Amino acid sequence: MATIGRNWECPYCGHAQVLSAERVDEFSHQLVVEGEKGERPLYLNGVAIVCANEECRQLSLTEALFEEHQDANGTYHAIKRDFWKMLPPSFAKPQPDFIPKPIRDDYYEACAIRDLSPQASATITRRCLRRIIRDFCNISKNRLIDEIKELRERVGSGRAPAAVLPDSVDAINDVRNIGNIGTHMEADINSIVDVDPDEAQVLIELVELLFSEWYVATENRQKRLRHLKEIATDKRQERKASPKEPVSDTDVEVAKKN
Repeated sequence: MATIGRNWECPYCGHAQVLSAERVDEFSHQLVVEGEKGERPLYLNGVAIVCANEECRQLSLTEALFEEHQDANGTYHAIKRDFWKMLPPSFAKPQPDFIPKPIRDDYYEACAIRDLSPQASATITRRCLRRIIRDFCNISKNRLIDEIKELRERVGSGRAPAAVLPDSVDAINDVRNIGNIGTHMEADINSIVDVDPDEAQVLIELVELLFSEWYVATENRQKRLRHLKEIATDKRQERKASPKEPVSDTDVEVAKKN
């Protein structure tokens, strides 16, 4: 449930903010129905939050279904049975437009189906990872595992893009060594390998890491360089446009003596 005064990040725009009472609504409703096989009291709890960012103001909505259980001591406990992320429909983080659209689309789709089908999510994420390596690093092999190996060799020899650091490749390799994900990396990108939701999430977080360290960091660096170049150009133009001060006879005589 939402807590007034706690930090919260909008899933639409990524804006960090502190929750206030006027932007949060929490509600709980006991389901008055008969015949449900569990025969336990059921409660539907929801949280609605509106983003404080004036440029966003989107509504986030989650709902959860709880069952009431009684333990051996006679104490009642609410146990979460199901959870739904209603708005936005997935936990995907907003990504900038300078990341190629096919790559962003793969990422958003993988996030949307992670819990419904971890295998399909991981398969799409693997395709997304391969597109990232091909687009950003210009490496194309028959298998993803071979592209990763080539990337490591290029980083070691200094032939990789400047934003691709050794620890980024180490992160890729660490993920590759996790259980079924290792097989997932080695298989053809069109084959489906069994993974669980946690493993699918690890792959998604790897893609988010590469988005941040490769695309976003490079774009920010280029923006700063362009800004510095604009400043330098403006200063040069100002110097050319400013009139030179006339040299007095006294200044000439001083210059001759020196």
